[in-house]
Amino acid sequence: MTFRYRFAYYMVGLVIGLFFVAMVFSGKDARCNYFPNARVLNDLRTKPFNYSDKASAVLAEKWVDTTDIKNTLQYGDVDFAKSNIPSEGGKLYTIEGKTVKQVPIVLEVVNYSDKAVLTAIKKK
Repeated sequence: MTFRYRFAYYMVGLVIGLFFVAMVFSGKDARCNYFPNARVLNDLRTKPFNYSDKASAVLAEKWVDTTDIKNTLQYGDVDFAKSNIPSEGGKLYTIEGKTVKQVPIVLEVVNYSDKAVLTAIKKK
C-alpha cells in the first residue's frame, strides 16, 4: 500500500473520530476548572447569589454596581490566605478585583451549600 492510500485512510479515520468526539461533547456543559481560583469562582457563580444589607448599602453609593460584582466573580483573584474560613454556617472567601473604572475592590462572600451571599464590598 502506498503512502498516498495510507494517508487517505488515516484522514478518513481522523475525520470520523473528530465527528464522534464532537457529537459526545457538544451536549455537555463541560468546564476545565483545574485550579483552585477557578473552582471557587465557578462555584460562587453557579449558585443563587444574594446581597446582604451592608453590601446593598454600598451598592447604593453608586461607585460600584452589579456589573463590577459579576466581573470580579468572573475574573477576580481569590485571596486564599484570608479565605476558606468557617463563617455563619458557610465559608468566607475574599476576592480581589476591579471596577469598570479600574478602582480596586475586595469582595467578601460567604459560600453556603445552596447559595452565596455577598457580605461586604470594600475599596482596596
